[in-house]
Amino acid sequence: QVQLVESGGGLVQAGGSMNLSCVASGSILTLKRMSWYRQGPGKRRELIAISSGIGESFYADSVKGRFTASRGNGTNTVFLQMNSLKDEDTGVYSCKADLPGGGASWGQGTRVTVSS
Repeated sequence: QVQLVESGGGLVQAGGSMNLSCVASGSILTLKRMSWYRQGPGKRRELIAISSGIGESFYADSVKGRFTASRGNGTNTVFLQMNSLKDEDTGVYSCKADLPGGGASWGQGTRVTVSS
């Protein structure tokens, strides 16, 4: 079983920066794809960034050029560096890890509030 715990959320002013972390623990060797999702107020959850674990990343158009996903040592940690934050970046940010045997594990989410 794999557990994911996100941290780093909070309140930030528009134009500011914030760095989120997601740490995986449990019965795992090395995770490959880890992703960040966001659910804004009254919105559906959306995929915003993917870290493949082999140096490749994907970003939604809404965050491209402002957000960067990176992996920590051992690849079972993923970070999301968020710059030039906008009001529309407000939401709950959740981490997802694709499991080696199939399926996925999700974190509980961390809330980010951007104030203008």
